[in-house]
Amino acid sequence: MPAETAHHFTMHSLKCIQQIPFVRQIFYKLFFVKNPVEFVGIRFPNRVGLAAGFDKNAKFLREFQSLGFGFVEIGTVTPLAQPGNDKPRLFRLIKDEAIINRMGFNNDGVDAIVNRLKNRPNGLIVGGNIGKNKVTPNELAQRDYEICFEKLYNHVDYFVVNVSSPNTPNLRALQDKEPLSKILTALVALRQKFVSGGSVSKPILLKIAPDLTTEQLNDVVEIVKETTIEGIVATNTTISREGLQTTKQKVEDIGAGGLSGKILFTHSTDILKHIHHKSNGTIPLIGVGGIDTEQKAEQKLASGATLVQVFTGFIFKGPNLVKAIAKLK
Repeated sequence: MPAETAHHFTMHSLKCIQQIPFVRQIFYKLFFVKNPVEFVGIRFPNRVGLAAGFDKNAKFLREFQSLGFGFVEIGTVTPLAQPGNDKPRLFRLIKDEAIINRMGFNNDGVDAIVNRLKNRPNGLIVGGNIGKNKVTPNELAQRDYEICFEKLYNHVDYFVVNVSSPNTPNLRALQDKEPLSKILTALVALRQKFVSGGSVSKPILLKIAPDLTTEQLNDVVEIVKETTIEGIVATNTTISREGLQTTKQKVEDIGAGGLSGKILFTHSTDILKHIHHKSNGTIPLIGVGGIDTEQKAEQKLASGATLVQVFTGFIFKGPNLVKAIAKLK
């Protein structure tokens, strides 16, 4: 079964099964571990979250909560609905326990997602990962982020600014110092308007690519400090193909896209360590990339992360991985 078809089939099957009386409660008892942790002013039920891209449209929040996740990051959400890139666009590399995707921010648009979030489950922390539409030129990108931020503000617990996906043309150029500072400064100002109106302050985090140079990483640390956003999610998928066991020909046949999976672990963890060291431990961090065992999750925490997220490891290892990580102190 093609990877994207398998994903939809699995999630809809899970939703159907959990419509049976008491089944969701059984899943919850089997997999959910309550082990609270404080992060950016929010009390999370446990340390392990589902990374953005798995539940783009906030359709399966209850199902993921029942599988043990303490938080789910929805999106990437864009102002307008868009179909994403042409299929096939999701590929499994079985030998490497890795995935290549070039989905392209396919989502139902912020208005449809807001309507779903009005019925979100109690006790689950939900993050809103926001981006720009494919047709929006970079010079107008700031407005796309503002639209998503405004509409999602009362429906999510924290925000993640995604300027690091390799699958939207020119998006990664927004990681450069000037455009990134402008976007983050605008969102901080927008948040202040909500707070002045009596709303709770919602944390803003930045998701970065694993392909940044040391100089760019140092710039990111400075930008986070200057704009006063709360933290960093490290890291997104990589455009690198180094070290794969899958044949070069097969990888070339697949083509462009972001690579995720266990091969990303060492590099993404090194980036986590660098940011933690460069900021003297002052920047709150979520570690993501290559986590497929509780030991690897522990290494992320030892490298400076407070929370971790899984994606590809969850696909290959299932909810027992989530349960094992959630027990970590």
